[in-house]
Amino acid sequence: MAESETSGAAGAAPGSAANMIEVRGLRKSFGGREVLKGIDLCMKAGTTNVILGGSGSGKTVLMKHLIGLLQPDAGEVLIEGESIGRLSGRELARVRHKFGMVFQAAALFDSMTVFDNVAFPLREHTKKKESEIARIVHEKLDIVGLRDIDERFPAELSGGMRKRVGLARAIALEPKIVLYDEPTTGLDPITTDYVDEMILAAKKQLGVTSVVISHDIGSAMNIADHIAFLFEGQICEQGGPTDLRNSTHPAVSRFMATWLGKR
Repeated sequence: MAESETSGAAGAAPGSAANMIEVRGLRKSFGGREVLKGIDLCMKAGTTNVILGGSGSGKTVLMKHLIGLLQPDAGEVLIEGESIGRLSGRELARVRHKFGMVFQAAALFDSMTVFDNVAFPLREHTKKKESEIARIVHEKLDIVGLRDIDERFPAELSGGMRKRVGLARAIALEPKIVLYDEPTTGLDPITTDYVDEMILAAKKQLGVTSVVISHDIGSAMNIADHIAFLFEGQICEQGGPTDLRNSTHPAVSRFMATWLGKR
């Protein structure tokens, strides 16, 4: 369990060299409805950060700002100290190469084998020879605990295996940051544990900064160095897992009670 309780992961000073991601005063509205209401958040390099909250809390909107898919109405997002809000298309593409993305449903190409799925970003974004691509593909599959499945297709894999192939593809270009979009949604408890272990292994072996968008509080407690709880567009609590357990904020307490009641 990644229960380091390092408050520094939550509160590193803006502008600190240790911060991989900084969000400052972020606001966003759609159709007159304010979805993000002034988000301030710092994520240290090499930590696992969970953005936790219920449906409609603003998690996905925040994630889209982190990779520049949405522009804020106010505030800014900085990646390694660089504000991305006013970057040109080419400059933004450069910043996005620092990210790998593991999608909710793995988002693998059904018509491609496992090998070709993981090789896809290497073939699209590099000029590496096929022999080098093969070496990297097998190295990344080893990291996620998968071997000898090169020729299988996604339909032949379990849900957990698809998630792991998705991570192997996400880290093929050796990003500094890996974003996980609801990685445990729809998975049984045993498979959820495998996915949690996968996220922790990626952090340990690769030193990546992980950002997990989730409503799964049990998973968050297992993997997080830092949790930011979003409620109605604001961060109403943040810190390590113990901080969330001890929170007196009504929304956090209710959310926690649903998890504690199942234990």
